[in-house]
This record gives sequence, structure tokens and C-alpha cells, in this order.
Amino acid sequence: MKIAPSILGADLSCLLQEIKKVEKDTDLLHIDIMDGHFVPNISFGPGILESLKDKVNLPFDVHLMVDHPERWVEPFTEVGCEFISFHAEATAHLDRVVNLIKKRGVKAGVALNPATPEVVLNYILSKLDLVLVMAVNPGFGGQDFLPGILPKVRAIREIAEKKGINLDIAVDGGINEVTAEKVVKEGATILVMGSYLFRASNPQKLILSLKKKLSNWEVKGGVDRWL
Repeated sequence: MKIAPSILGADLSCLLQEIKKVEKDTDLLHIDIMDGHFVPNISFGPGILESLKDKVNLPFDVHLMVDHPERWVEPFTEVGCEFISFHAEATAHLDRVVNLIKKRGVKAGVALNPATPEVVLNYILSKLDLVLVMAVNPGFGGQDFLPGILPKVRAIREIAEKKGINLDIAVDGGINEVTAEKVVKEGATILVMGSYLFRASNPQKLILSLKKKLSNWEVKGGVDRWL
């Protein structure tokens, strides 16, 4: 199980300091890219990765919440990142964007809004490294978790296992100690955590406690076959 702090939930006036608080024992740095069109908010551009890449000891997990995601693949891969995920709802040509990302040597993911069914991925799942399941409607941090996405996580995991696909499933939105256990139980392997993590009185203690709790649960519940 991996934890990906989402900088959208950080205090942006001291971003590097905020990242350093959660860097140890986490696995990816989740960066939400918003264009004000696909979602009603504007956030970061490639420049934020450029400024952080030599100061942060975490690989970048870029989440494109943008129209025409193919336009943004090259600028972000040039800076360097581990994953690029884009929304299924943002393009009619999932395969083209996935191929473009992978040709740049980056792992490709597709994000699904809460109302989008997993069946839209049936023809492309074998090409993906990651499915990012949104547990809130995208655009703003601090929203409540939508439990209706849990069957979707389970369905994606079962399809991947049936087809022998080595796939990460990330869940983004409303993740805390309670909801984290629920999504891991359904097959999630990456927890995207924003405001709940950054606003904790002791983020490092929370990270270690969460990993220990889920590790213990995995042994008892048997989901370690997924992790």
C-alpha cells in the first residue's frame, strides 16, 4: 500500500516546508493540474514540478484535470514524473492519450469521476499502469468521501485479476483512517491524501499509524494478495 500526499491540501504559502513534513515514509507526490475548464478551479503548471524536482525526494504523480489532456503530456513528461493520469471524461480517444504518455516513458493512468462507470476502461485496461478512482467530484479539496465508489474499486480489481493485469488502483478524495481501510479492502493500492494529512497535528505519526493499521488489516483480511 502506498500513500501519495496531494499538495492541493497543503498550505501553499510554504509548500516545500509542507512537503517535507510528509515526505518521509510516503511514496508519491500527487499534483493536481486544473485548467478552469474541465473543473471549475485553476491550480498548477509544469513550473511547479520544475521548481520542486531537485528539492523533493518523491516521484511525481501528475493528475491532469484538464480538457484536451494530450496537449499537456509533453510539458509534464519533460519535467519528469512517475505517473500521468488523465480523465476518461476529457477525451473520446483514451487509447491515443495512453499511447502518447507511454511513448514518453511514463506510466499511464486514467481517472474516473464518481458517476463514470468502470466499463469505459474495458478496452484499454491492459495498457494501463494505474486507474485513479475519484471518491469526490474533482476540482476542490476537503470534500466528503462518496461511498458509492467502493463497488467500482472492487469491480476494477476483479477485472484486473481475472485478466492477469498488474494494475495500481488509487483512490482520491476524502481519504482518512476510516475510508482508507474501506478502499484498501476493495483492492486499492494507492491512497491519495490531501487536507486530512497536511492538517494533522503530527502528519508523520499519522502516516506510520495508517500504514501499520492497514498492514495489520491486510494480514487478517487477506487482501495482501492485492498489495
